[in-house]
Amino acid sequence: MTDGKKRGKMARMEQVSLMELGKLAAEGQVEAEVFAQISQCAQKLTKSNKPYLDVTFADAEGTMGLKVWEDKPWFRVLASLPLRSFVSLRGQWTKGSFGMEAADLDVRLLEEAEKESFLAGSGTLKKKQEADLKEICVLIKSMNDPRIRSLCVEFMEQFGERLQRAAAARTYHHARRGGLVEHVAGMMRTASAVCQANPELNRDLLLAGCLFHDCGKLWENCYPKEDFTMPYSEAGELLGHIPLGIELVNNLWKRIMALPEADSWKTLDPPSPDVRMHLLHLIASHHGELAFGSPVFPKTPEAVVLHYIDNLDAKLEMFRGAYETSEALAPKVLQRKAPLPANVVLPLPSVLPLVPDGADAMP
Repeated sequence: MTDGKKRGKMARMEQVSLMELGKLAAEGQVEAEVFAQISQCAQKLTKSNKPYLDVTFADAEGTMGLKVWEDKPWFRVLASLPLRSFVSLRGQWTKGSFGMEAADLDVRLLEEAEKESFLAGSGTLKKKQEADLKEICVLIKSMNDPRIRSLCVEFMEQFGERLQRAAAARTYHHARRGGLVEHVAGMMRTASAVCQANPELNRDLLLAGCLFHDCGKLWENCYPKEDFTMPYSEAGELLGHIPLGIELVNNLWKRIMALPEADSWKTLDPPSPDVRMHLLHLIASHHGELAFGSPVFPKTPEAVVLHYIDNLDAKLEMFRGAYETSEALAPKVLQRKAPLPANVVLPLPSVLPLVPDGADAMP
């Protein structure tokens, strides 16, 4: 764009995430700027043999598809940019029959400082993931079994940075850079609460199961350091995250058993081989069904609880995603979002505590 008046108008546009843009555009036309990475860009043909671009953009919170027709000025700009380019997209946005649609679009490459800030993630998401990571570390420190605690500390010291780049899944839940941190923290919080209500459970074992159940995804679902596009890996395809996780825990276990303090663990009950075996069982069985990829069914109380906590945390995130992005079908009713089995309904709000007479009302 070269018109000075238009540039001035663009400069006042609000910068939003891809997810926020989708919500705003669903309500009507919106002027906004987004930072994004080009994760896919394919030239295709319409039924009338006219070329168009099918582009997928990505940021820390999700992805957005955009079809760009040949007669648009930004067609050639996007077609000329290499994949993985970091760009600013400024224009007018709506949601139409083909999904997101753009008008008066200005495309430019991000400057280096903008790129570094963009890779760090949005402020809200970054703060949440940082808080979740701290909570994981606090829960690890609260463990009583020195073997399990040492195992978890060793994992965080060696792979904590990689954990912060991993997603919990490719599509359905926590499918973003750092999503595995959110998923693990949510599961560990729930596990701690379940153990309070059911003190017969082995709290340390269950918390470690939450931390390690998806640790193989550090190789199956991990983002590169400077990328919002999740690659595929040979190990992830040939083995999957459950065998990878079992191998990782076995290797870490050998390492902590070589520590000087391991001599003092020989008198602990239960014995160390039993602790290792039960933790490996939690990793192996956490999908709950052979048909869902677990080589064994859950056969201990902690394994059953882990399976349901994993499923619960994933399902609640799916509902959050549906509430954020699904189209409204009727008042309080939103369109189904896979893999949820049906349309979703807005939840019933909680009742605020009653204010006693004479007390200050809540703001």
